[in-house]
Amino acid sequence: MTINGQVCQNLATEVTDADFVKVGSRRVLPEKHLYVLLHKPRGYLCTASDTHDRHTIFELLPGSWPRLFHVGRLDRDSEGLLILTNDGDLGLHLTHPRFKIEKEYEVLLDRPFDLADKPKLLRGVNIEGGRAKADAVRQLSPVLLRIVLRQGLKRQIRLMLYKVGYEVKRLIRIRIGPLRLTELHAGEWRLLTAAEVKALRAERPGEPEKRAEKSVPAAGKGKAPQARSTKPAGGKREGSTRNGGPRHAASARKRVTGRGSAASTPRAGRRP
Repeated sequence: MTINGQVCQNLATEVTDADFVKVGSRRVLPEKHLYVLLHKPRGYLCTASDTHDRHTIFELLPGSWPRLFHVGRLDRDSEGLLILTNDGDLGLHLTHPRFKIEKEYEVLLDRPFDLADKPKLLRGVNIEGGRAKADAVRQLSPVLLRIVLRQGLKRQIRLMLYKVGYEVKRLIRIRIGPLRLTELHAGEWRLLTAAEVKALRAERPGEPEKRAEKSVPAAGKGKAPQARSTKPAGGKREGSTRNGGPRHAASARKRVTGRGSAASTPRAGRRP
């Protein structure tokens, strides 16, 4: 391998996009970063493949894309906002505990919530995986809560509420940092705008009760292209792809491009 015409012998050498890299006689080009906002439906796994042939989130994305990873995860029975990218630096910023990025959820309970339990969730309870606490809890109706977390323990909300005597009937993530889940139906996705990616990189801990007012809409006029698709269809899974999903026929996908974007990159879509 050569970098800018010099044979590379140090495996720790860092390469930038400006460097000219060749392996043998073939030039290696830097991979373009993709930033995708997905409304994960209930019943889909956050994994590239599943040995039990269950649906995965990558079935909802074009098979021609480079390999992406999901930033954080939602369990199979949960739904809502999920970011996928191939930008490792952004993924680290959004998931590492030291950055304390807020995630907001709407939670439907099996019975009316007793406000006497709110301090318990704010102080924290012990669950499998460690001490878990909420940063904000707001009651929207007798059985509907809005909860803000800065932690990311496995099944954290479900286990916290079970610890204080409730079962979660439905859980939807509606926000990550400045991005909110609006105007995307279950199974729909779209690309993030440059302004939204910049806002995610700049995200720092804020006051949970005020974050909703300052959030960047996940879709809407002047902010980002609106999704133009419907809910994912059921049925058998198609053939595998590099992302672990189906090989979509070109005619089955709508491709919407904007200024400065490559014609081969769709801006919004769905699982056919």
